[in-house]
Amino acid sequence: MSGERTMTGPRLDLENGRIEMIHGNGGRASAKLVEEILLPAFDNEWLHPLGDQARFDLPGGRFAMTTDSYVISPLFFPGGDIGSLAVHGTVNDLAMGGAQPLYLTTGFILEEGFPLSDLVRIVRSMAMAAKNCGAALVAGDTKVVERGKGDGIYINTAGIGQIPDGLTLDPSGISPGDVLLISGTIGDHGAAVLAAREGFRLASTLRSDSAPLHSLVQTMMNSGPGLVCLRDPTRGGVASTLNEWARTSGLPIEIREEGIPVREEVRGVSELLGIDPLYLANEGKLLAVCRPEAADRILSAMKTHPLGYEAARIGMVGKDSSRIPVGGVLMKTLMGGTRMVDWLLGDPLPRIC
Repeated sequence: MSGERTMTGPRLDLENGRIEMIHGNGGRASAKLVEEILLPAFDNEWLHPLGDQARFDLPGGRFAMTTDSYVISPLFFPGGDIGSLAVHGTVNDLAMGGAQPLYLTTGFILEEGFPLSDLVRIVRSMAMAAKNCGAALVAGDTKVVERGKGDGIYINTAGIGQIPDGLTLDPSGISPGDVLLISGTIGDHGAAVLAAREGFRLASTLRSDSAPLHSLVQTMMNSGPGLVCLRDPTRGGVASTLNEWARTSGLPIEIREEGIPVREEVRGVSELLGIDPLYLANEGKLLAVCRPEAADRILSAMKTHPLGYEAARIGMVGKDSSRIPVGGVLMKTLMGGTRMVDWLLGDPLPRIC
């Protein structure tokens, strides 16, 4: 199975190589780091699927566990901050396995000289986000590093949630003919954070989409069977998630550019900086694979939820063919042509989450 995930191209130089920014940005380089260093060291039945969460059975039911770290710059941005983002991101990783959040932990790495007023603002934001998600923050840790060593604040969060009995959401179940759905407009978070970072004065409503997705997932599951897998396309955006699924399934994926919702403000920022919205991070959107007979029903259910009212069908899983490489992603463009949507080596936007 690990052989199926092996990336093409030269292997890492484990003797003389060095960590670079691209290794933490969710693209091809990040995958190589995981596959050649981390997975061989820690491999086990829970880690091996390399999902957003580990799933396991305990007395009382089936549970999911996840952890993530947040190093975003700037710390405060339109639509959110590092505190609420840390909660939403971990809740969403649980939700992508169908789990409802129960408990969270957090760890702070603070830099000497960081303003206490900013820490209070961030902690209160985290507390409110956790309360709104119905999750209790039950443990934590704080470390302080010397001035100039920590860039203000880094936050780690971990979470545990419960999965409904009988539910399995896994990319290994992707089959030819399955339908791809997106819960709303793409690239909002990446564009908003980038605009704030670069100091763009945009007369617009451009804001991060940072939000907890567990209730949307519950609405989708309540509509009936047919969900195959879910993923929130954060670092590397929609393009990276689709390439991961194509590689995992060994099947080609076909998408339509006209079906992918993008706000005009996001298009504007993307064109200004030469970045494809497909590669921009999202923090309040999900991609879903579902069986074709369930697609309309699940899409209709999504549209009834505040976080899914702009949901759309964007493509399908194809069969092996000569025009699409096995495990590749092909997009039909607005001009009527086609182009491959590759998995970038790195992410054009570091420090985005």
